[in-house]
Amino acid sequence: MFRCFLRPLFAVLVLMLSATAHASDAPRIATVDWTLTETLLALGVTPVGVAETDGYRRWVEAPALPPEVIDIGLRSQPNRELLAGLNLDFILISPLYGALEPVVSQIGPVESMTMYGPGGDLWQRMQDITLRLGRRVGRGTQARTLLAGLDHRLDQLRNAFDRTQQRPLLVVQLIDDRHVRVYGDNSLFDMVLQRLGIANAWPGQTNHWGFANVGVEALATVNEAQLVVVEPVPQGAAEALSDSPVWRRLPAVQAHGVLTLPAVWSFGGPSSAARFADLLANALLEEDQ
Repeated sequence: MFRCFLRPLFAVLVLMLSATAHASDAPRIATVDWTLTETLLALGVTPVGVAETDGYRRWVEAPALPPEVIDIGLRSQPNRELLAGLNLDFILISPLYGALEPVVSQIGPVESMTMYGPGGDLWQRMQDITLRLGRRVGRGTQARTLLAGLDHRLDQLRNAFDRTQQRPLLVVQLIDDRHVRVYGDNSLFDMVLQRLGIANAWPGQTNHWGFANVGVEALATVNEAQLVVVEPVPQGAAEALSDSPVWRRLPAVQAHGVLTLPAVWSFGGPSSAARFADLLANALLEEDQ
């Protein structure tokens, strides 16, 4: 399946970019959006405050959120008193949390950005927003370097695959023991698969976030595919599925089993794209061996 195995060099690039940052010249930012949070960290800017930090560490994982970052409360309802005491230069939100703007704009300037939405090309939007965010925080050069590093990394991995032997992939996250979130058009996972030259096996429609919530039985319509489950997995779901006749009879499970990947933020930016590509390459290599 692979002509060679390539080490995850993109993570090294992110660490190098982060090391170029200086706290003294970085703006003081709070954000409720994890996609913007991970991109700030990849650019070498540590936000002062982030919403639901425990959730970020569970669902996003990388880039790692430093322990000194303050948890500002719920993404949909941050603690206004806490925000007001952080002496912020501005607050970052996304349109998903647009209802917050009239409230938090009383605390400080608010800017809204998103990489995900209806229409357009996700790869282009990701680049546009990364560059825009980089300029806004004084890290324009780092933003260009980050994107170039991702492009190079995906090209490396694409060249490492023997695509004549690679099965289509069906990428899901478990909602519970009877339902999954399956990723197709306009998702981060599909974008990476396209760049790697790997077919996405999901034939159904998706929302503008690139996923559809379906019952496990819906996966039975997909025959020639490798099933990939992205963590985190709800407590008890894996055990219940292992006992489920429906799950065990899925063509993808019967033919090829299941590949399980560590958590990747499915609505992420360049860092999540590279993380998914590297984790997937490692998993496929191990299966091949």
